[in-house]
Amino acid sequence: MSQHHTDSHGNHGHGSMKSYVIGFALSIILTIIPLVAVMNHMMGRTGTLILILLMAILQFVVQLFFFMHVREGENARWNIMTLIFGLIILITIVGGSIWIMTYNQVAH
Repeated sequence: MSQHHTDSHGNHGHGSMKSYVIGFALSIILTIIPLVAVMNHMMGRTGTLILILLMAILQFVVQLFFFMHVREGENARWNIMTLIFGLIILITIVGGSIWIMTYNQVAH
């Protein structure tokens, strides 16, 4: 009773060791930067928050491109377009919710 495992990606390699090492190094750097800024009180609250958010966004991009291989494969263009469309919807919903909560408060 032998089992044959096939993957949905065919025989394509997922990524090179160089790609994984670069992604890992970038992930570590993008984690250490806000950690050092917070631990050493290098910025005010707003600056620290903005730095953390920017590093989180960059971390997200690194994870997608170096580990999730969004730009590789047959449907790479569609994967990126779908991702961008999803992000636009997410930003619209979150931004619209914040806008509604901020500007529709009852004035006292």
